[in-house]
Amino acid sequence: MKNKIQNIKPFNIVVVDDNDTMRLGMAESLRRQGYTVCEFTNGPAALEHLKENKADLLITDLRMEPINGIELLERVKKNNPSMEALLVSAYGTVDDAVKAMHLGAADFLTKPFSPDELRARVNKIIQKIENESLISQLQDQNAYFKQEITNQYDEMVGSTPVMREIFKLIDTIAKEDSSILIEGESGTGKELVAHAIHRKSDRTEQPFIRVNSGALNDNLLESELFGHEKGAFTGAIRQKKGRMELAHGGTLFLDEIGDISPAMQVKLLRAIQEKEFERVGGEETLKVDVRIIAATNKSLQDLVHNNKFREDLFYRLSVIPIRLPSLRERKDDIPALIQHFLNQMNQRKSQHKTISKEAVDLLKQYTWPGNIRELENIIERLFITSPDIEISINQVSRYLGHNNHVSENYDNIPLDDALFNLEKKLIMQALKDANGVKNRAAK
Repeated sequence: MKNKIQNIKPFNIVVVDDNDTMRLGMAESLRRQGYTVCEFTNGPAALEHLKENKADLLITDLRMEPINGIELLERVKKNNPSMEALLVSAYGTVDDAVKAMHLGAADFLTKPFSPDELRARVNKIIQKIENESLISQLQDQNAYFKQEITNQYDEMVGSTPVMREIFKLIDTIAKEDSSILIEGESGTGKELVAHAIHRKSDRTEQPFIRVNSGALNDNLLESELFGHEKGAFTGAIRQKKGRMELAHGGTLFLDEIGDISPAMQVKLLRAIQEKEFERVGGEETLKVDVRIIAATNKSLQDLVHNNKFREDLFYRLSVIPIRLPSLRERKDDIPALIQHFLNQMNQRKSQHKTISKEAVDLLKQYTWPGNIRELENIIERLFITSPDIEISINQVSRYLGHNNHVSENYDNIPLDDALFNLEKKLIMQALKDANGVKNRAAK
């Protein structure tokens, strides 16, 4: 698809009037303006012409035989709803004008009128057609570019300045092999960024391996990262390759890196620095070629200052730092994200649900403590529980519970809503305290 907007084509006008002088005068005046004009003395002849030929504008007299201008307009609009129309009449009434506009006429002109007035009215309609055509092209082009972004950056959606900068940074760093540290609140899409970097890198055909560092204790994490030999510990009934070995040639994504213990930090530093390790219970040193992308919802720099994270490991991981904004910092992306998640649900459920503009506006007012992940969950819940094709503002308001993330006004809130709001707040706080790890939050 070409990036520039295509030039608007020449405009074709059909003039219908049983008064020869009026018809010929209108046609000649418009031809002098550069329009292509076809003229007819009656409606059936014009309809026959329009069966085989396209036109942009119909100019028709109101009082004609065997069909009048209103009837002609009805038939034309039935077959070509996008065609614009201008009705003219020496017997124009308010009722006639209202009916013509109701049927989709762009304007109504009362005879007699000057050539200049006709040209001014026609030029105004043509300008409207040009604008609509331009908007349509821009919408098509915008949809194309949005799809291109989705293709290039996995499921990342966004067009705000901060997201454009992140896309630009991904493009810049993807081909390099330097370690990357992605920082951001839970639910901001850190893993999507890691996937996008891997996809655009020279390692795209090689494995992308993820390790949830925060969900495992030291023993399990060491075995998960480096693997183990048969008999290394109780239950080790066979040799197991670790994630680092499995990621050879590709990318190793270390999620929630800020949660690993000081002892594991030492072992990980050596593996990253030397690109070698031994399986648990093994003596053979294994060499690997992996790119490290780490992510955390904490500030590693603060952890370093508080002696909770090794400074040398921090600098080894954060050769290229990326900070992801919270959803609160990119609220203009919320409508596009909502539509993205709706499209996914529609495709998954073979349905065609929509959401009202008022509902989207209310969702934009919410502060989104759980960020994009919370938005996705809310859209899925609204989609499933909505009895109608369109998700309404009332459904969104009911779900959000008018809680303090939207408004501080608690007057006249039903008990059920208040309890729902409190329960949801406690769950969100538990998730925050557990750094987004669900099993920890449940405990």
